[in-house]
Amino acid sequence: MSDCQGLGDCDDARMQRIYEYLDGALTHDDIAEIKDHLDGCPECFEQYDLECVIRVMVKRSCTEAAPENLKNSILDRIHSSSVEA
Repeated sequence: MSDCQGLGDCDDARMQRIYEYLDGALTHDDIAEIKDHLDGCPECFEQYDLECVIRVMVKRSCTEAAPENLKNSILDRIHSSSVEA
């Protein structure tokens, strides 16, 4: 994140804090600090926005049920491998 080095020491540690912010794992003061940083740092905000999109897509994917035939196929393979062992 080269463009925002001067704005808040943006690096992997800063992104880790943004992930913690998204996870709801920060104190009230830390949340305010991250919000302020995101308001003033377009590059970090872009990364934050991308992470939000990814999380929505993953969450949506996790709610879809696997087809019954796929479940049965997997269970058959598990059963076959445990019988062979």
